[in-house]
Amino acid sequence: MAIAYSWTINQLNATISEDGLKNIIYTVHYTYTGTDLEDPTVQASTIGTLSTPYEPGTPFTPWEDTQAFENIVIGWLNTGLDVTAMQVSLANQIALIINPVDENLYFTFNNPPAPPVE
Repeated sequence: MAIAYSWTINQLNATISEDGLKNIIYTVHYTYTGTDLEDPTVQASTIGTLSTPYEPGTPFTPWEDTQAFENIVIGWLNTGLDVTAMQVSLANQIALIINPVDENLYFTFNNPPAPPVE
């Protein structure tokens, strides 16, 4: 089973201004999605946050509404999270979608049919 993985950055929390710097990102909200390449309608995802505290004196990349800055944030996620474990989890979820082992059962004997519409 081949799976493509992708990040979506849902939101960034930032301090407006501190020590002469603007928009200091301190939390990244993300969705990480796995998509089955054989059937792209089969997907699993996980959502979460990553804390990215800024320490004065360390290199700072100012926020920009650009693909280049999004790629920087994705780099933070790849470095700060256990991406391998996330991929294993998503692959397991996709496998269960393709080959379920559980089902939901409902009692219907006590629910009379709806009256006919005239």
